Amino acid sequence: MFKQRLQSLWPRLAGTSIEPHADTLIKITNQVIDNINQGDLSRWLTAHEGLPDVETVNWVKNQAAITAEMHLTSAEAQQLLQSLKGLHPWRKGPFQMADTFVDAEWRSNMKWERLLPGLPDLHNRTILDVGCGNGYYLFRMAEHQPRLALGIEPGLLHNVQFWSVEKYIQSQAAVLPLKIQDMPVEMSCFDVVFSMGVLYHRKSPIAHIEHLKSLLSPNGHLVLETLVVEGDEQTCLVPEGRYAQMRNVWFLPSVSQLSLWLLKIGFKNIQVVDESWTTVAEQRSTEWMQFHSLPQFLSDDQQQTAEGLPPPRRAIIVAQK
Repeated sequence: MFKQRLQSLWPRLAGTSIEPHADTLIKITNQVIDNINQGDLSRWLTAHEGLPDVETVNWVKNQAAITAEMHLTSAEAQQLLQSLKGLHPWRKGPFQMADTFVDAEWRSNMKWERLLPGLPDLHNRTILDVGCGNGYYLFRMAEHQPRLALGIEPGLLHNVQFWSVEKYIQSQAAVLPLKIQDMPVEMSCFDVVFSMGVLYHRKSPIAHIEHLKSLLSPNGHLVLETLVVEGDEQTCLVPEGRYAQMRNVWFLPSVSQLSLWLLKIGFKNIQVVDESWTTVAEQRSTEWMQFHSLPQFLSDDQQQTAEGLPPPRRAIIVAQK
């Protein structure tokens, strides 16, 4: 199924800066696909295949929700609702598919609005979004008419969710079921690389940033969004156990320390676009993500995490290679 879905992508690499690396990328992707072993995948594919076919769809751009207007019969509307619900949980969003509003755990439009003042020019650019999830941000990037917006995401559910939105919204976006570790080092062909919500999950954050830099074309831009803590250039939180109930959180630097990392690695024109607390208005449980979320991961007064650590604070930094 994955190989079939990607058949239309590979020809689109011709004439792009990715073309010299296309054979390597195809080989790596096929190797990953050949080793997919996910028991729930067949259920997710069944939900996806149950989506109704619609002839005319209007993509309404520049909305908080990724919005597809379409005329459905009552039976088709119910079919759409049940198929999308079969892809629970939805982590990023929101999406408005006809009359169905997918109210995801994250109100991702809030982060996108914070990013916009520092957003590099995406028009006719080749973009990579690392850990893209279900592609919410890819669709927002696609509104700027890039040459290609490529996401990599190892979570198979997120891939199927992207396909389900893409069924109704055609764009210059695509997703590969890859981890950042799968990407060849020195594949220096992307004009803009996004890494949002990934850095704190990496055991070696500086190595991660160096890998991202190696994927950038000369003078390309890195958009880095991550958890941070308040403090100076010497401040970095390394949680002993979980952080906000997340197991795999390794390093939470201050913005000053993170900026210093970028400088030492060789980035220039480092711009702190935003630094703000994450609130329960932005991340919470919904009908479309019914597991525990941020309200359960904080203390009762929301001034600390459940572990007694500083509450989630996120920064967006844009830097140039």
